[in-house]
Amino acid sequence: MILSARAIRERTAQGGGLVINPYSEECQQPASYDLRAGRDVILPPKECTLVPSMEWVELPADLAATLRCRSSYARRGLLLGGGFVDPGFRGQLTLCLTNMGAEPMKLQRGERVIQMILHQVTVNDTVYGGKYQDSRGAVPAR
Repeated sequence: MILSARAIRERTAQGGGLVINPYSEECQQPASYDLRAGRDVILPPKECTLVPSMEWVELPADLAATLRCRSSYARRGLLLGGGFVDPGFRGQLTLCLTNMGAEPMKLQRGERVIQMILHQVTVNDTVYGGKYQDSRGAVPAR
């Protein structure tokens, strides 16, 4: 089951277990939440650039997230790699962005670039505890 805007709002309220900080109502979509670029960056053509999300995200044990490029950027040739977040993850998300266009693409800090779709995970007894836990900034492969 995909969480609706109402469910996301309820889960980010005090005690709801989901953290998106800073949360912005402008980023809340009907069935997703838009993540913003955490810094100004120019994406060179045909290169993968690691960009941190502005948001600190904490997923409880019963939620996972799928990340997708917003369609307005995908139509300009932007691709996202690594688009899944396990239950229990906490930190800034490293967005692996590849500009497949012929021209450099400029992103400004705070631009809504990625959709985070939250999914309910049933009967889960395992949470993420890997090497990217508590990530701050764009984290390269470890």
